[in-house]
Amino acid sequence: MSFLQISIPKPPFFFTTKPPKQYTTTCCPKDPSIVPTPAGKFISWRRSHSRITLCAVAGGNDDRSTDYVTKENSVSVIFLAGGMGKRMGVSMPKQYIPLLGQPIALYSFYTFSQLPQVKEIVVVCDPSYKDVFEDAREKIKTKLKYALPGKERQDSVYSGFQAVDVNSELICIHDSARPLVLAEDIKKVLKDGLLVGAAVLGVPAKATIKEANDESFVVRTLNRKTLWEMQTPQVIKPELLKKGFELINREGLEVTDDVSIVELLKHPVYITKGSYTNIKVTTPDDLLLAERILHTSTSQN
Repeated sequence: MSFLQISIPKPPFFFTTKPPKQYTTTCCPKDPSIVPTPAGKFISWRRSHSRITLCAVAGGNDDRSTDYVTKENSVSVIFLAGGMGKRMGVSMPKQYIPLLGQPIALYSFYTFSQLPQVKEIVVVCDPSYKDVFEDAREKIKTKLKYALPGKERQDSVYSGFQAVDVNSELICIHDSARPLVLAEDIKKVLKDGLLVGAAVLGVPAKATIKEANDESFVVRTLNRKTLWEMQTPQVIKPELLKKGFELINREGLEVTDDVSIVELLKHPVYITKGSYTNIKVTTPDDLLLAERILHTSTSQN
């Protein structure tokens, strides 16, 4: 799992999740560091000691959030299904292991295919597993494409990015090993991504996180209040993703998640609060937990 640490000061003009109404503005100032927030406010983006600082901008009281609506057929999904999943201890990749009788990958695949905002799903997978999705094609109306996986995650995302429709307004990247993502959470992060330019589902860290050195001795205890566990989908505007890939390819950089590509451009990334049930199935214990979540959801419905 990956965590993002943020530092948010408390004096006037600064806010956390609910900024004062008097700190809204009717229009975005002509400053590339000023961006709207999903709450209809505006923030000033700056870097300080590798942490993210959000600063509210004083102004009027017009809420522009209603101007940002994800249109139908405007989103391309890059569906990452090419990983090997060695930690699962089985011969096949983890995303194709049956979960209550259905391959793990198909759960979120069907969820995305039912969203009107999604125009296409680009499945990044080994050709030998293409039939898993071809067999599901008749059950969906969304356009289906394929791309070959790369050596690293960023290579697979880049491969999928080359196949997306050039007219898409948003690129939505999802791990097929996260079968339980909720449609409502996807809609929220799509809207936030459209508004800010980049957004990612995440949940506040529950456990205490300690930084350790190479000898496994504690260096320091991180402030849990500023830590978020990153999930997928991660949503990025295509022009930002293109610039990000140009940068990492030119500089030979490596990233572990998708919005990190945007962070390198010094563009803000918004964390959309997701659900703790959006787990990544990487171990046998995760598989058992996913089964329990599905059983609970079925019984409640």
